[in-house]
Amino acid sequence: MDSQQQWLFPLSALHATPTNWSIEKEMYDRARGIEFLFRLGSSLVLPTSAILTAATWFHRFYMRYSMQDHHRQDVAASCIFLATKTEECGRKLRDVARICQVKIMNREVLPESKEVEQCQALILLTEEVLLDALCFDYVVESPHSKLVDLFDARDDDTNVQECAWSFAHDSFRTPLCLLYPPQIIAAACYVLAQRVVDGPNSISLDARVSSSAPTASLPTPPSHKPPSPDATRFAIEHFSFSDTELVSVSEALSILLEFYRAQDIVISHPHLATMAAVPPPTTATRPKLYASFAQMAAGNPFEPAPTGDHASGPGRTSNSSHGGRTP
Repeated sequence: MDSQQQWLFPLSALHATPTNWSIEKEMYDRARGIEFLFRLGSSLVLPTSAILTAATWFHRFYMRYSMQDHHRQDVAASCIFLATKTEECGRKLRDVARICQVKIMNREVLPESKEVEQCQALILLTEEVLLDALCFDYVVESPHSKLVDLFDARDDDTNVQECAWSFAHDSFRTPLCLLYPPQIIAAACYVLAQRVVDGPNSISLDARVSSSAPTASLPTPPSHKPPSPDATRFAIEHFSFSDTELVSVSEALSILLEFYRAQDIVISHPHLATMAAVPPPTTATRPKLYASFAQMAAGNPFEPAPTGDHASGPGRTSNSSHGGRTP
C-alpha cells in the first residue's frame, strides 16, 4: 500500500479525533494554528515546500493527539523546526524559538531571554511527540506540485494561476490534506480559480466538474466570451478523473468555499467576498465543518472553555479559542 494512504481519512474521522471539542471549534483552532505556522515560516524565510510540509504534519499530528494536550503554537513551531531539517533549509533552534515568541508576544524578544529558553525546551519536547505521531514518515506531496504540472501543460491566464496557487495555500487552513490526494485538491483549486476569473455569470462549478462536458445550451453572458468546454474542464481531463474522483473534487470545493464563507468578510477579510459568493457544487452533501469565525472569536460557546494548565507555556495564547485574535 502507498505509504501516503495511511494519511488519508474519511470525512467522518474529523468527528472522532482525540480532541474532545465540537468539529467547529477544532476546525477553527486548526486554522489558527496554520496561520501561526505560516507566519512563523515566513518570518524565518523558509521555502514554500518546507512551510507546506510543516502544515501537513500539523494536521496529521492532531489526528493522533489532542489539541487539549498539545497547544497549537507548540505543535506549529515543532513542525516548522522539523521541516527545516528534513527540507534541508536548516535554522537554529534558538532562532525558531525567538521568532515564535516574537509572534506570540507581538514585541521584540532577546535571544538570551528566559522565554526563548523555555520555548526551545517546549519545541524539543513536542518534537518527540511529533515524530511518534508521524511514525517517522516525513514524505509529503503538496497540491502545488500538481498545479505546476497543470500550469506547464496549459498556457493559462496568469490570473488563473495566481488564484489557484493562493487557493492551494488556503487549502492547508482546512483539513483537505487529510481527506484527499494532492491531485484532487489541485484540481479543485484550479477549477475554483477559473470560476472566479471567469466571473459570476460563467458556468457553475457543477458543470465544471460534471462527468460529461457542459453542453452548448448553457447560457453565456454577453459580457463574457463563450468559455471553451476544453478550458473549463482542462484540469478534470488532465487528471482523467473517474466519477468517484469527481465527487471528491466537488467535496473539496465545497469545504474550501465553506471555509471562505466562515471568515469575517465584512471587517477582517473583505478580499474574500468574491470566493465566499461562489455557489458550492450542489452534488456535495456533507455535514458542516465551520461556524462563523467572528462568532468563534467572540466566544460563542460550542464547548465550555478548557480548564487546566495547558496554556501555561511562555507567553502562549490561551488554549481556548474563545476570545482574542492571536493565531
